[in-house]
Amino acid sequence: MTTDLIDVVGNIPYRMAFAGGWIDQPFMSRLNPEPPGSMVTVRIEPDNFFMERSGMATGTRRVVKRLWGDGIPDGDPAALVRELYAEENKDQPEPSGSQDMIGLIYDGVCQLDYDASHEDGYFPVHIEQCNDRDVADWLERVVYMLPVAPRPAGYNPLTRKNLDPEWVQRLGQTGKDCYDAIVARDAAALGASMNDCMLCWETLLPDIVQHDALMVDLKAVMEHYQARYPGAMFSGCGGGYLYIVSEEPVPGAFTVSVRTGKDA
Repeated sequence: MTTDLIDVVGNIPYRMAFAGGWIDQPFMSRLNPEPPGSMVTVRIEPDNFFMERSGMATGTRRVVKRLWGDGIPDGDPAALVRELYAEENKDQPEPSGSQDMIGLIYDGVCQLDYDASHEDGYFPVHIEQCNDRDVADWLERVVYMLPVAPRPAGYNPLTRKNLDPEWVQRLGQTGKDCYDAIVARDAAALGASMNDCMLCWETLLPDIVQHDALMVDLKAVMEHYQARYPGAMFSGCGGGYLYIVSEEPVPGAFTVSVRTGKDA
């Protein structure tokens, strides 16, 4: 008997989070001296199996399934995001960021702009969305995903915080640079935005890449690929996948399919 992968992983999209991640957290955005700061999400098809605890919004996908079944209903995406956010964060002392919900619900590539003066920073003040199929096709060709390792049990990326406002502002700028690079189909600029985002993460939250619980030398892995390709960054804190920008195939890595809402 042949089983399609979708029968295993379900029909709910996944999402990639690129440069600017963590700016959706109010503890970060409220320190930005020049808001809004931005980050980028990309809605992708469930045509690959993705590891749990690897920065692919797998936890939020489980909440989607509990709330709506094996799919996301039609309707106003902003309203759906709030409904999903409320479901995931009910009874939680520390609410998650809203970028997971937005990335699963909004088609294509999105720039999420966060300003702590807007709804205390929990939801973006603006979402810039690109559903251009040519842009999506280009992104599918130049972003590779290399499996590294899920974040381990007992790992906390927030033990050390060096929340310098200048670096928070720089983090939020990497998201803007990332989105502009994608829309312009500029691989060098896209890679540069990812590299700069990782530098911001290392500065602001050092445990993202260096922590006693980590079994992989994430910094060494990242620097190896950054030295050989236009750019690279991790899909989440503590590892997960390494996103690598390359116009040539990357050994051991795979590509994904972007859902734009305009697919044939």
